[in-house]
Amino acid sequence: MDLVRAFLVIMACVLINTPVHAVQPDEIMADPVKESRARDLSRELRCMVCQNQSIDDSDAPLAKDLRVLVRERIGAGDSNSQVIDFLVARYGEFVLLKPRFELHTLLLWLLPPLLLGGGVLALWLNSRRKSPAAAGDSDTLMKLTPDEQARVERLIDEPPQPREPA
Repeated sequence: MDLVRAFLVIMACVLINTPVHAVQPDEIMADPVKESRARDLSRELRCMVCQNQSIDDSDAPLAKDLRVLVRERIGAGDSNSQVIDFLVARYGEFVLLKPRFELHTLLLWLLPPLLLGGGVLALWLNSRRKSPAAAGDSDTLMKLTPDEQARVERLIDEPPQPREPA
């Protein structure tokens, strides 16, 4: 039981130190509705330093600046789309964790399912193709010469020889 208790204590310590606590208390807005909007927006925006984390999860100084900027824009009365448009105009579309579905991002959205479908189709076609040996096509199989055929028959008819112990 002590081992289980020690494991639970270690797991609790590991889980307490998560990046979910990246938002500092001085960044939190007084209005819970606006704070909720700010957190939702922060989860959609990429940290330009970490690149695969949202600014809500990142501890980088730039992520903190972006979180503060999002809260300032919301406090000034901007809508969610206005805040996003402002950040995209300033940092480019790379700031969005989920890129917009537009003509210039069409390949980004469609290529993964097309590659997956092509791979599945290739596997299916390959599994349906029969090899000549499996099909039993005697025209494509190599035939034995008369000497080879006689040797095979001698080997089959010959009684097995006892092996000497090593």
